[in-house]
Amino acid sequence: KNEPGVLVRVASMFGRRNFNIDSLAVGVTQHPDYSRMTVVVHGDESIVEQMIKQLEKLIEVVAVEQLPHRSSVQRGMALLKVKADRDTRIEILKMAEIFRAKVVDTSQDAFVFEVTGSDEKIDGFIEQLEVYGILETIRTGLISLERGSHTIYEKQKENDENENK
Repeated sequence: KNEPGVLVRVASMFGRRNFNIDSLAVGVTQHPDYSRMTVVVHGDESIVEQMIKQLEKLIEVVAVEQLPHRSSVQRGMALLKVKADRDTRIEILKMAEIFRAKVVDTSQDAFVFEVTGSDEKIDGFIEQLEVYGILETIRTGLISLERGSHTIYEKQKENDENENK
């Protein structure tokens, strides 16, 4: 649910059980009563199963869905501020073009790029720019959606109907 304190309760649940969150992204959905959290965690099947069961116990959590890498689309975003002098500007812009990064700000001595994609793509872009001098970076957590026309709302509706039987 899109209510104050839900993020704290979810994050606290992970902390109390010593689950490590690798990435967390939260935003309101097309239904203003709901937010969607994308939580990236690593663990064997039993650990992930336990996390899902614990999340489903929280009153504010409407639905939990595990999105395997092959059947979902994931994207992250990074902003990178890179040194760029007169001699390196063209090279840096060519590198950004290869990674489909956008210039979102420029000055005489630096660029700010926005790059989206998989963690591997973003890591690769950062690695290529390190030689020029990265001044600052900030990354979002991954966001993800299941492939195809199915939605988490349909799954929740099915769950609700099964519970009412």
